[in-house]
Amino acid sequence: MNTIFKGTEVLSYKGSKSINYNLFLFSFFFSLLSATSFSQVKDTTKINQLDEVLVSAIRVTTKTPVSFSNLDKKEIKFRNLGQDIPILMNYLPSVVTTSDAGNGVGYTGIRVRGSDATRVNVTINGIPYNDSESHGTYWVNMPDFASSVQSLQLQRGVGTSTNGAGAFGASLNMLTDSYSKESSGEISNSYGSFNTHKHTVKFSTGLMNDHFEIAGRLSALKSDGYIDRASSDLKSYFLQGTYVGKTTLIKALAFGGTEKTYQAYWGIDKVTLDSDRTYNPIGIFTDEFGNTRFYDNETDNYQQDHYQLHWNEKLSSNWNTNLAFHYTKGKGYYENYKEDADFGDYGLLPVGSETSTDLIRQKWLDNDFYGTTFSANYKGEKLDVVFGGGYNKYEGNHFGKVIWARFASKSELGDRYYDDFATKTDGNIFAKANYQVCSNVSLFGDLQLRNVHYKADSPETGLVNDNFNFFNPKAGLNYTINNNNAIYFSYARANREPNRTDYESGNAKPEKLNDYELGWRYVSNKVKFNSNVYYMAYKDQLILTGNLDDVGAPIRSNSEKSYRLGLEVDAIIALSNELIIRPNFTLSANKNIDLAVENQNYGTTDIAYSPSVIAGNIIVYSPISDLHISLMQKFVGKQYMNNIELTDAKLVDYFINDVNVAYEIKPKSIFKSIVITGLVNNVLDKKYVSNGYMWDVYPYYYPQARINFLAGLTLKF
Repeated sequence: MNTIFKGTEVLSYKGSKSINYNLFLFSFFFSLLSATSFSQVKDTTKINQLDEVLVSAIRVTTKTPVSFSNLDKKEIKFRNLGQDIPILMNYLPSVVTTSDAGNGVGYTGIRVRGSDATRVNVTINGIPYNDSESHGTYWVNMPDFASSVQSLQLQRGVGTSTNGAGAFGASLNMLTDSYSKESSGEISNSYGSFNTHKHTVKFSTGLMNDHFEIAGRLSALKSDGYIDRASSDLKSYFLQGTYVGKTTLIKALAFGGTEKTYQAYWGIDKVTLDSDRTYNPIGIFTDEFGNTRFYDNETDNYQQDHYQLHWNEKLSSNWNTNLAFHYTKGKGYYENYKEDADFGDYGLLPVGSETSTDLIRQKWLDNDFYGTTFSANYKGEKLDVVFGGGYNKYEGNHFGKVIWARFASKSELGDRYYDDFATKTDGNIFAKANYQVCSNVSLFGDLQLRNVHYKADSPETGLVNDNFNFFNPKAGLNYTINNNNAIYFSYARANREPNRTDYESGNAKPEKLNDYELGWRYVSNKVKFNSNVYYMAYKDQLILTGNLDDVGAPIRSNSEKSYRLGLEVDAIIALSNELIIRPNFTLSANKNIDLAVENQNYGTTDIAYSPSVIAGNIIVYSPISDLHISLMQKFVGKQYMNNIELTDAKLVDYFINDVNVAYEIKPKSIFKSIVITGLVNNVLDKKYVSNGYMWDVYPYYYPQARINFLAGLTLKF
């Protein structure tokens, strides 16, 4: 098979001191790494890469009765031209993606089996990434992170025990770049539609003295966006120091990014969609002369920095351990123009008789997230068992400032008109095992205990001081019929706490899920085939209502009883040495049972944002070994934007096609490799909408870009 598929198994703040701070912490981590490593016995014997231990505690293989998909670096690199990780995952089974700016840069979103990003548990090297309060994943804070990803695995459904919030639709775990034995450098540049351009520089020293490596990346990415003024100005970095011993791998990592993104979270109505589909209403105001204008700094500004220290130890041929410490710092604000604001709402005392004023406000977040994760893995002839857990703490300060007002007041501009603080602790322990009963039967068991304590006090949430204890058992069986066929069955229980917006909306019930999975895997020399039937039965599922709050966050409410029933099929088929196809589809029914909204019972209804048909396909043609031509296709069926099936709340289905071309040249001197890539998105120029929301009974839409392109050149030396 072609090597392109190797390994594919069945708001914003710029602090002037941030770079020095980052370098200081990285230097501290690397000094600690060096001190530890010098105590090791020097040994130049090479061992199997220990990087996989970073995620082995939460990853699965075909021996585990779980539905999953893998993406490795070889596949990612051909489309890594600036679009976010969710967009790169668009062609995986049961996945639907969207973009506020319309072109996959800036704020992007992902749904899996109809579940939004707050239900997808994301980890980086086993460290939780979801925001502790909102449960969301904000890829805009880590632009071009795909350039530092070695591989990722998407487990659909509850999956296996992992760190962070419980998975209610899927879990995504990412492994960052492995160490390199040889020194290398890489310069990558891309440019495309909507003035989108990305510039990336990477380096690795290779293993110095057979033990040490330092590697890093710097990226800058800008785009005007398809939607008016939906611009992005993004920067990111990745630094890694590695010590490799005979049985030891120690990694110190520092990575993060800054973003300034003009907001585009308000959609447009049907009339505007037909007449001016790129229109962006955010920032609109009327000046003192009666002219309609747009505020030029209606932006989200945020900086997020991550620090991780990992120590992996191979104790024997059967045992290995992983211990990690992490710290994440986030700080930034959302700035917007507010018309006719009441003085009292912002703590302002008027000078004259005016009771309201136009003003510019900033809503700030200043948060810290830190903790530890650990695991021990025993692999024997018949038994593969993992013990692990983690303890993490979040501290978040929410506050607001008025930085300008049209009418004078007795108050000082810059004073905080609200100042809220929240803390959250999250601890878990788990044990899971695969046991080979006989040559063709293996059993899987997984037990997790999780404790969550959330405390907050604000006018929106009220006083919150909740403690949750969750027990999440999982069990399954894998039966190998013959060398080509295997079937599996699994059951998983999951519990999940509400997020901050749920408390603000008055919906604070935790939700429960029983997930049943039945699958069949077939493998031959030319075909890999997976099929999976799932039934996810929910109690008090927090479903999207289709409404947004005043800063664009989705509002959810409890559905007392609901379910998702579906069939997933995906395959890799080598029709010849030159031609490979990778089709997948999901057929599902996603229902609320006896749904009650404002004391009215609507009976059985479709769950919002849950299309019953999702299909994808990738056709790869390689006439020569270094040329890859791909046609990528995606179909998403109709879906509702609320749960009462209003006709006007329906998003129509869409079918799009992208074309990707990658050609690698391997010169004999100067450069090791020259890679030329091109990507044409929506090549048939379809007008389509992938997302929207409801304002009362009126629909609003997020149109996605028509035909557009990206082209890139990567030089490796």
